[in-house]
Amino acid sequence: MSMAGGINEFRGMSEYSARHITVLSDLDAVRKRPGMYVGGTGIRGLHHLLWEVIDNSIDESLAGFCKNIRVILHEDGSATVEDDGRGIPTELHQSGKSALEIVLTKLHAGGKFDNKAYRVSGGLHGVGLSVVNALTEWLEVWVERNRKIHYQKYRKGVPQSDVEILGETDKTGTKIRFKPDDTIFEVTEFRYDIISQRLKELAFLTKGVRIELIDERSSKKDVFYSEKGISEYIKLVNRNKNTLHDVVYFENTRNGIQIEVAIQFTDSDVENVLAFANNIHTIEGGTHVSGFRAGLTRAINEYGKKNVKKFKNLTGQDIREGLTAIISVRLTEPQFEGQTKTKLTNSEVKTVVESNVYMEVLRWLEEHPNEANIIIDKCMLSLMARQAAKRARELVKRKNDISITLPGKLADCSSKNPEERELFIVEGESAGGSAKQARDRNFQAILPLRGKIINVEKAGISKALKNEEIKAIASAIGAGIGSDFDITKARYKRIIIMTDADVDGSHIRTLLLTFFFRHMKPLIENGYLYIAQPPLYRVKKKSKVFYAYSDRELEDLLNRIGDAEVQRYKGLGEMNPEQLWETTMNPQTRILLQVTVEEALQAEELFSTLMGEDVEARRQFIIENSDKVRNLDI
Repeated sequence: MSMAGGINEFRGMSEYSARHITVLSDLDAVRKRPGMYVGGTGIRGLHHLLWEVIDNSIDESLAGFCKNIRVILHEDGSATVEDDGRGIPTELHQSGKSALEIVLTKLHAGGKFDNKAYRVSGGLHGVGLSVVNALTEWLEVWVERNRKIHYQKYRKGVPQSDVEILGETDKTGTKIRFKPDDTIFEVTEFRYDIISQRLKELAFLTKGVRIELIDERSSKKDVFYSEKGISEYIKLVNRNKNTLHDVVYFENTRNGIQIEVAIQFTDSDVENVLAFANNIHTIEGGTHVSGFRAGLTRAINEYGKKNVKKFKNLTGQDIREGLTAIISVRLTEPQFEGQTKTKLTNSEVKTVVESNVYMEVLRWLEEHPNEANIIIDKCMLSLMARQAAKRARELVKRKNDISITLPGKLADCSSKNPEERELFIVEGESAGGSAKQARDRNFQAILPLRGKIINVEKAGISKALKNEEIKAIASAIGAGIGSDFDITKARYKRIIIMTDADVDGSHIRTLLLTFFFRHMKPLIENGYLYIAQPPLYRVKKKSKVFYAYSDRELEDLLNRIGDAEVQRYKGLGEMNPEQLWETTMNPQTRILLQVTVEEALQAEELFSTLMGEDVEARRQFIIENSDKVRNLDI
């Protein structure tokens, strides 16, 4: 059965009423431990509130009842999500209260537990709206349903009145406006770039739904819509790469699991698989990814043995070099590893996805022999390159024990506990010397770089492994590189990039980020990678010394303390060890930016555009974004 057929089945289930709402427990712990429910109280947790509300609208779309979603960011810091779905039930629940109030105040209350109102859903399975409500300063909800407009307001999760009837309507839908509670969240300003990327992704994953984003703070506006879904998504991901064939796309429903896959090979040596379960980006993969890889490997090997002379059996690694794939599965009761849902664990999904991918890919190869031969040739080249890279990796491993003790390279720390150890990768010998004197030798290691590392976006893994600086980084971290990388062997829990605050420093930082993103990505996914934030200015007023990390911070400081002596740091080497420790390395006073990949599409586009071969795409990106550059040294 096709996916379209599966969705039509959902449309027949139009009944969604108070009896579908099931209550499991109360909200007592949410405000005390918000991180357990939204992943933290920083920028990620803040936006998780918005995702939960949007996910409910997307679920209505997946069920076949919502075609339009609008997201508005207001000047007062609040946000609105509005849809034209069925509307949250408002009838009296068996508890004697409105079903709307139950959904917004009771943990594990919703229409997603009995599999009747919804076959598939994202969100937190009924936890979503009640958690959002509990973590907001105030929340308002309007429901258009049963020809009436229903309204209720809450403060910190507490209803301010019963559900009111505001008037009559011939429409259906839900509109929720809320303001995050600044006593809970460290950051309360929604980021347009983060939200627009997520909505763009959702439009591809939920084809046919129109999503509008309006920012009243800046007058920005975007509309996201896709008729072809992930087959258009993959073209966007690969737009700055040389592709080897047209997109391979298929969708099916097997054993109640909807499967949608798009595949395209490029001439690069980087595998890029984006996996989603019920529209949730599973960055750690899971059973759907395992099934996809197994099915793809079987199909290509079977085709090659039957149709290609002198064919050699290929490993999955050989096949997936240069592969871009998007996998989207939807199922009734997804099981995830951990609250943040980064890995799908349903065992039945692997078998279903594997058999479907095997069958569809083999069929496509047989129907497209010319493209099939191009792909096989690419895979055979990858086999030879892998064998060469393996020899290079073995050389790195053999040198590992020697290279980390070479004078002038790694100055290791004395602690043997990886949980407390941290590695500073420092630009230049001068800054490296200061850092070695400034550090706490117990847990801080210093690795100075001599010049810039190779651009791995253009160079293959074989060339990268010949670069002395990359070999030094790989040896110091001790967890391997590329497909051999094993994060459990990492010798440090924090790896901190520390470069000058100038153009050269930014370039080195970008080269390092590209390397980590392409060949040690688990470091980013597991929160091991950081960027140090050295100050731009040292300000002295009589006997007191202050530090400013931006021009605006300097301006605010001078307005507060008056005339003072200002020193502009051109580089890390200008700081003496005491200053470097106090401002940039002391865990009690430093500022570190953790490197994360919240939006896979945005990260992939950025690295491909800025670091890839397409000069025109890079030039266009710079022209379009030049007005956003801050603190540019001329």
